[in-house]
Amino acid sequence: MAAPLYVTQSGRLWHAGLILIVTVGLPARGKTHISRALERYLRWLGVKTRVYSLGDYRRKVLGGAKNIPADYFQTKGPRSEETTALRKRIKGELEAQIWDFFTVQGGQVVIYDANNGNVAARKETLQTFESKGVHVIFLESMCDKDDIITANIRSVKLSSPDYAGWDADRAVADYWTRIRDQEGLYDTVTQDEGPYIKIINVGERIEVNRIEGYLQTRCCFFLMNIHTRPRTIYFARSGQSLIEHSYKADSDLSPAGWEYAERLKAAVTARRKALREERRAAGEVVADNPLIVWTSARRRAHHTAWPFVHAGYKVVQKPIMSEINPGVWDGLSTDEARDLYPDEWERFLADPYAHRAPRAESYHDLSVRVEPVIFELERCQDDLLIIGHASVIRCLLAYLVGLPPNEVPAVEIARGDLVEVTPASYGVVSRAFHFWSGEGRGDSAGGNLYENFAEATVGKGHVLPDSGVNFAADARDIESEARAEEEKEKTKQRGAGNANGNGNGARRMRAKAGTRDGAMTAPFAGTPEESEADEPRHREAEDALGRRDEVLVEGDADAGDERAARGRAMSILQI
Repeated sequence: MAAPLYVTQSGRLWHAGLILIVTVGLPARGKTHISRALERYLRWLGVKTRVYSLGDYRRKVLGGAKNIPADYFQTKGPRSEETTALRKRIKGELEAQIWDFFTVQGGQVVIYDANNGNVAARKETLQTFESKGVHVIFLESMCDKDDIITANIRSVKLSSPDYAGWDADRAVADYWTRIRDQEGLYDTVTQDEGPYIKIINVGERIEVNRIEGYLQTRCCFFLMNIHTRPRTIYFARSGQSLIEHSYKADSDLSPAGWEYAERLKAAVTARRKALREERRAAGEVVADNPLIVWTSARRRAHHTAWPFVHAGYKVVQKPIMSEINPGVWDGLSTDEARDLYPDEWERFLADPYAHRAPRAESYHDLSVRVEPVIFELERCQDDLLIIGHASVIRCLLAYLVGLPPNEVPAVEIARGDLVEVTPASYGVVSRAFHFWSGEGRGDSAGGNLYENFAEATVGKGHVLPDSGVNFAADARDIESEARAEEEKEKTKQRGAGNANGNGNGARRMRAKAGTRDGAMTAPFAGTPEESEADEPRHREAEDALGRRDEVLVEGDADAGDERAARGRAMSILQI
């Protein structure tokens, strides 16, 4: 397994030499999206990689579509000498920048993002770079489904500077005209042209020809897992637990943690509704993607997802997403760790990302551990909510956003903030939304509260202001929207309970919510007939729990009576 975010003095890995990946395809085939995704993955592996886009450079030189000569994209007739010279100059200047990246800046992989739709142009590029010792691979994206192409135009091309200020329908029609003009002259890559990877209909099928070498095959494996379907990825920390500062305890949620879980579901629901409206207002194709929830196998994480389970969402536990192992620092405060292990503390401060305390994990170890999650994340085509731990969320965000290793341990992930990441053709868009200010969010000093010292950011450096992950400072407040959505859901549940007779639905929700000390019953997963048969037992258990609650409020019974009442209630619920 490759070591994520691993670097060498030369900046080049696995004796792979210099690699140029040349994209091939008609417009709106997802070439830029695929290029950026591959760049993100290779950088995460530690490979010095850069995308050079011919379209971006042309826009930088000429500006928007209004400044482009009328015959610049013309294919049915000869272009003017001025236009031909302009196209050749722009292409030559960009290829000079590519060579500078290889030779001066120490780069190893370049992704040349352009149409490259005819054999002559590809042959010229191949000869130019192969003669200089660069291994050239063609990466072709083919698509014959008009609905996918139109969706790509609306979601990506309309926001391009080429169409700034254009009417959406007129821009779509103009772009289709550009595509039709190029289709007649387009040549697909053939076996005798050299090594290639073909992606057909955005991952429906992949063809590979003469791909050799470790790094090259890693690229193939990654490309087999990606797609260009619009989706959104959400991240949130688990709720507060009963034993907050122990890795070994694996304790359940506290009462505040259960309240947080309900509020999280409401916040995600409210945010997904708002995002659909934003996209509809922007003229984008709005896909009603289902939501899948991933959690770690730790109790506080997968129990935070229980409101989603009861609402019918698919929830998947992934043990590989457990938080970073603190080793001997488990349960220690910052001061205690510094006093008890002064030598380890000094080494830790020198390199918070790579240092590994005794019997612990470093962030580098954690990044290696979660690499399979990255492939699953890329393969998932639905909206995704990851409920987990700050350390794991940092590593996954480092991959998505492209953070350097020294900044990963310093990213603040507050409990009560929902991080929203939308992969796009030109990178990712990341935002944060604050939905919870209750117990378990902050510590006594006003900072974010973390489960243990290994999860915290104390002494672990700083994140640059333009990193895209300053969520604590940039989070937008949606607490009122989340609270309103939660009240709406509770009203619906009360109505459903009354409709079922004698408030059965509400009783099940109370049984699901557990006792006040955080002890939890298993979620109801039986048939409606089983529900009715079990109703007397649930009612008897609730009566016992109710009597216990009265004791706690009035204080007229001793601790033995309290334990007996709770024991009777739990034994009934566990039958």
